[in-house]
Amino acid sequence: MASSQSLALAVLFSFFSCNAPVPSLASLDGFLQCLSAAIPKQLLYMQSSPLFTSVLVSSIQNPKFVTPSTVRPLVIVTPTNASHVQATVVCGRRNDVRIRVRSGGHDYEGLSYRSARPEVFAVVDLATLRSVNIDQKAATAWVDSGATIGELYYAISKASNLLAFPAGLCPTTGVGGHFSGGGLGMLLRKYGAAIDNILDATLVDAKGRLLDKQTMGTDVFWAIRGGGGQSFGIVLSWKVKLVPVPPTVTMFSIPKSVNEGAIKILTKWQEVAPALPEDLFIMAIIKKQVAKFQSMYLGTCDTLLLLMGTRFPELGLNQTHCKEMTWIQSVPYIYLGNTATVEDILNRTPSMNSFSKATSDYVRQAIPKDAWVQIFTWLAKPEAGIMIMDPYGGKMSSFPESATPFPHRGGVLYNIQYMNFWSAATDGSAQTKWLKDFYTLMVPYVSHNPREAYVNYRDLDLGENVVVGNVTSYQAGQVWGQKYYKGNFQRLAMAKGEVDPDDYFRNEQSIPPLVASK
Repeated sequence: MASSQSLALAVLFSFFSCNAPVPSLASLDGFLQCLSAAIPKQLLYMQSSPLFTSVLVSSIQNPKFVTPSTVRPLVIVTPTNASHVQATVVCGRRNDVRIRVRSGGHDYEGLSYRSARPEVFAVVDLATLRSVNIDQKAATAWVDSGATIGELYYAISKASNLLAFPAGLCPTTGVGGHFSGGGLGMLLRKYGAAIDNILDATLVDAKGRLLDKQTMGTDVFWAIRGGGGQSFGIVLSWKVKLVPVPPTVTMFSIPKSVNEGAIKILTKWQEVAPALPEDLFIMAIIKKQVAKFQSMYLGTCDTLLLLMGTRFPELGLNQTHCKEMTWIQSVPYIYLGNTATVEDILNRTPSMNSFSKATSDYVRQAIPKDAWVQIFTWLAKPEAGIMIMDPYGGKMSSFPESATPFPHRGGVLYNIQYMNFWSAATDGSAQTKWLKDFYTLMVPYVSHNPREAYVNYRDLDLGENVVVGNVTSYQAGQVWGQKYYKGNFQRLAMAKGEVDPDDYFRNEQSIPPLVASK
């Protein structure tokens, strides 16, 4: 075991020494020895382990990051308690090995388990730290970062069918990364984002200390709720406020083709959807020549029909479109389809059926009708992707931009997620080019100065960090940071300077430390 481990380290060292400054071979060996002394060996997966690859790919969502050229971790640590995480940080700091953190593997650029540049690093995979404890009476829950939002939703439903939590649609998304960036779902107009409902958290910082809301301080607690994952430490668990939902919610999904008036309906939707009562959320998904309107209403079909008849008759909602169900039943219905069961949201296995690339925008002024004609022309191309649009307004827009690091609040009509997909049979160049060209096409119609983006739809094309003197450059970070965080970027950098001034936790888009002069 020792000899094979040393051989693997030697090969790894020889590769990286030609490409980037790295820890010495002795430091790498010392790091692994330090881990082995503090953490049970069955929780450590070295590159030489026969299980290393299966553990690495266990929650990878995008197969484009599973290639021979992917920069992989030196070791994957699968902690079962906080002390294992603390030990990993202490060992890493002592031996100059940095750490990346994975909860669900949904990082759009794969930065929770791979590096975009040659680098020696370890991954802390939180998948075994996934408990959910519900306090029904207090309407709160403690949820570990390694849990999926599907597991969180399921646990809530077992405690009460009148409680919920406002987070995302995809049930396999890990809580840790999702909450760190914001957390948007179909309850956002009623209750805001996930970060707007976080009460406390436990964090392992760069010194290996275990901190809570009080001991981490106001600025760091503010920063971890929307400032993106992997910058301030490792959040192990979150205390969240649960929210009331009625016993019946109503769902609908109505497709409209261009020939059925999709352009006219979309033109109206972008003004109506953000202004509707906050109990009603209507998103729009455009693929090829069809716009699909998917909705959740916190109430019955009869009440919804009256509301839609008054506020949005153009969509043509009628009784046959309505699907009444409980809130927990809506989770598999909206994401997995009408044949899925509630238990299906507990499945953590990634599909990895297609390669993908994504980016995002925010719309603050309605896009004119003639522009939609041009947009649909682009969406008709054979290599085209899709647009997913979530309306804001309601509770989501009631918070000041500085309340959390997530600044996209008042004045936002909706956000756009652009995605494109391809199979292993192609290299994806045509699909990626379409996405970039389409992003350029949208310049006149989206926010500007800065052109806003959502950090949970991470896109390295917006900019990457530059390391100067072994510390991430604040000036270089502003290029992408202003897009994700607007005026909150400086406060985030100052919080980083407070909790991790040496920039131990870093990646290609981590927050740079800004240390106040004394």
